[in-house]
Amino acid sequence: MVSSLAIASQKNTARVIPIMPMMFACLTLIFAPIAFLKAETMSQAPLTMVGDFRPGGLLFGHLTTEQTVYYRGEQVLVNPRGQFVIGLDRDHEGDLMLNIVQQDGSKVMHKFVIQPREYRIQSIKGVAKKYVSPDPQQLARTRSESARVRTARQQLSFEDAFFDGFIWPAKGPITGVYGSQRIFNGEPRRPHYGLDIAGPIGAEVIAPAAGIVRLAEDLFFSGMTMVIDHGHGLSSSFLHLSEMIVAAGESVEQGQLIARIGDTGRVTGPHLDWRMNWQLGAVSVRVDPQQLVKIGENRAE
Repeated sequence: MVSSLAIASQKNTARVIPIMPMMFACLTLIFAPIAFLKAETMSQAPLTMVGDFRPGGLLFGHLTTEQTVYYRGEQVLVNPRGQFVIGLDRDHEGDLMLNIVQQDGSKVMHKFVIQPREYRIQSIKGVAKKYVSPDPQQLARTRSESARVRTARQQLSFEDAFFDGFIWPAKGPITGVYGSQRIFNGEPRRPHYGLDIAGPIGAEVIAPAAGIVRLAEDLFFSGMTMVIDHGHGLSSSFLHLSEMIVAAGESVEQGQLIARIGDTGRVTGPHLDWRMNWQLGAVSVRVDPQQLVKIGENRAE
């Protein structure tokens, strides 16, 4: 017999699909744009998931029994407290399917309904020509830099302080949002995968969660760029900086000063472009940072 429990809002639903017979499976699904799992406060359901169940969402899972989680054929890292994360890409299609293997070898598939999401179109003028139509030498540079950034994001660590929550890395008005279709000087380009926070050059950038600095370099498109590994495949990237306070290899704590806002790279004014990625083996996902912080706390003092 398989039993399931779904607690949801905005018509979210959950289904448990048995692959092999098992005595009991229980699932709790909660829709909460800002939610973090702390093992001591979660229900005793064998599997609990909270987060934004839309494309770009980051979902926080908790297991109360020893189980193995698989997503898209890859084994998910679960910490000793039973916590794990799952990221949904901007263009995620269909429902989320998690395969769980029990201690006795039995298997169950958990299905989560993913709600649709619409994105804005953002037109930006006054971008330098070299950033809209780079020459062959500049393109070769960007390919090399992209490879280094991917390598930085692929480093898997067991850091997990981020399960206690994120804070804003900078204060200021939001001038660009995740997922928006970008048009530079009238020419359509790739979607924007970050959250833009405007601020004066030199304004502080702090670590939104603890982690390890994996990259700190001056890159063509993103200018001075830093990547922090938060653990479990989750990383933050900070673009267009004017100064980087910490270097690759250093550990940082939540709230620690790591850099300063700038206008380096492809920009039309000073701001911080904060991006978040989730990597699981061959699965590479860009998630929306804004879902993880409280609106209103980013106001400049």
